Amino acid sequence: MELNRSQLAAATAPPGPLLIIAGAGTGKTNTLAHRVAHLIKEGADPSRILLLTFTRRAAEIMTRRAERIVGKKARVGWAGTFHSVANRLLRPHASAVGLEPSFTVLDRSDSADLLNVVRQELGFAKLPARFPKKDTCLAIYSRVVNTRGTIETTLNHTFPAYTDWVEQLRALFRGYVEAKQRRSVLDYDDLLLYWFYLMEAAAAEVSRRFDHILVDEYQDTNALQADIVLKLGRSITVVGDDAQAIFAFRGATVRNILDFPNRFDPPATVIELEQNYRSVQPILDGSNAVIGKSLFSERRSEQKPFLIAAKDEQAQADYICERVLEEREAGVLLHQQAVLMRAAHHSDLLEIELGKRNIPFVKYGGLKFLEAAHVKDVLCVLRWAENPRDDIAGFRVLQLLPGIGPAHARRILNGGGGTIPRPLHELLEALRKATAWPGQLGMVRKWYEPHLERLYEGGAVRIADLETLESLSKDYASRENFLSDLTLDPPEAVGDLAGDPLLDEDYLILSTIHSAKGQEWDVVYVLNVVDGCIPSDMATGSKDEVEEERRLLYVAMTRAKERLHLVQPHRFYTGSSRRNGDRHIYAPRTRFLPEDVLRLFERVATGTPEPAEGPALRIPTVDVAAKLRAMWGAG
Repeated sequence: MELNRSQLAAATAPPGPLLIIAGAGTGKTNTLAHRVAHLIKEGADPSRILLLTFTRRAAEIMTRRAERIVGKKARVGWAGTFHSVANRLLRPHASAVGLEPSFTVLDRSDSADLLNVVRQELGFAKLPARFPKKDTCLAIYSRVVNTRGTIETTLNHTFPAYTDWVEQLRALFRGYVEAKQRRSVLDYDDLLLYWFYLMEAAAAEVSRRFDHILVDEYQDTNALQADIVLKLGRSITVVGDDAQAIFAFRGATVRNILDFPNRFDPPATVIELEQNYRSVQPILDGSNAVIGKSLFSERRSEQKPFLIAAKDEQAQADYICERVLEEREAGVLLHQQAVLMRAAHHSDLLEIELGKRNIPFVKYGGLKFLEAAHVKDVLCVLRWAENPRDDIAGFRVLQLLPGIGPAHARRILNGGGGTIPRPLHELLEALRKATAWPGQLGMVRKWYEPHLERLYEGGAVRIADLETLESLSKDYASRENFLSDLTLDPPEAVGDLAGDPLLDEDYLILSTIHSAKGQEWDVVYVLNVVDGCIPSDMATGSKDEVEEERRLLYVAMTRAKERLHLVQPHRFYTGSSRRNGDRHIYAPRTRFLPEDVLRLFERVATGTPEPAEGPALRIPTVDVAAKLRAMWGAG
């Protein structure tokens, strides 16, 4: 693909601080790949280039494109997510930051479990007033770390229901940190914290590894990640779009990209990409009006985006099903169409209707592959073998055995009674003594699968998942590489590992807007474009929250290539029956589509009209307006 003028300027800019503002669909990935290729052509050593992304897939795509431009010599030495690069950097520098090189990494659920152990030990689970549960405690802890804020500020701004628990939470988090250190385990936040402190302790040594740093999706970085990036050197290229900053709930801040130029003296070069290659111009006109951007496209169309006024959620579901089938008959495959929603539960009624009409679909945003109990069981065996001090993994593994409950498992781990049963002990010893990684997962499966049949239903499907996991493991050089990579960049579903879902027919895509970022489809339907849903009624407490909700709608709209349908149900039923109940509320159109932009949309009404009260009566015409004016005297 040839570069346009702005893309070429971005790709060939001289080394130094560079901000590329890449609007939706403007060829960001291609531009960044060309910049990597240009640096290599100009003499940069690929092994000394660091490419930071938010998904492993993004890093792979960019490095492959760079290779296609300049050949295999373009293989970037350091490419991956912030957390995976941190993990890789910390292993050889472990002693500098007081770590054991054999540390293991906890995923979110295991982190919450360990936090809960400390929470119970401190007696906070039995307080007379409501103390936050483990997942909320972890969310508070993570937000404090990633925003580089204080407990007080975090509670006041994000968790106001728990502002009375400052001292207890401080004690809990101190205990949690100590518990992790005793076990030689790190959580996701620790990886960034240890990298940050490594940069403070040995910035020159770490920075000498890299001549050029490139960061994708910079608007999604949090304060801690930005501080790390800015310590890595001066030849820093960051790419992103302030209009697509939608992850504040993870601690990301749009200020990082807005403030980047002035973090340098002289300020960083700024290049904007505004030519969109994805959407037809009418879709961009509507999207630009929502966000205040100036994206343009050479792809013309006479069709404006649709704004659908639906009677209620059922009418919304009916409309989408009918249009999906119409598009299919016109040659648009189901998987080239997507239904996007602010929250996963917004599609509940639509999913029922899709089932009635035999329209297959895949939904993104549900249970992740690695969260499935049987997959986690197997990974915990490997984690316990890798790090014998990881008693969170051991606690789960012991309870897989018949006759061992939580109390018994805890006694075994604490040395207070009982021993690890012999078959499991022999398996762990064999894994720890193994000098080669191939075959280890097979050893675990041989021990585990008899237990799987006892523990869970659907054994055949679960065994197929473990076969997929074992197949995936063959791409790794060691047990540590395998465990770290899966923990730090987990696949969303089996389909991420083995291709598209195994359905007999084509399938429609259902996705939350957050999960849809970076994707595109020929036809996009956006559910519940009303105040209360977009913006969410849970995210209107401040101007910043409202503006992030505006960006969410913009992201949803710019996923569409050919046709866009925004659906606005008027009624939301609140009774026991969502279709036939008589209790309902009326929802106004989203505030992000004011009257002055409606000319950019084709407006359509759908749904059964309200039943008439009876036959119309012939009565004389009365000028009521005049009578009302007369009530208050002459004009």
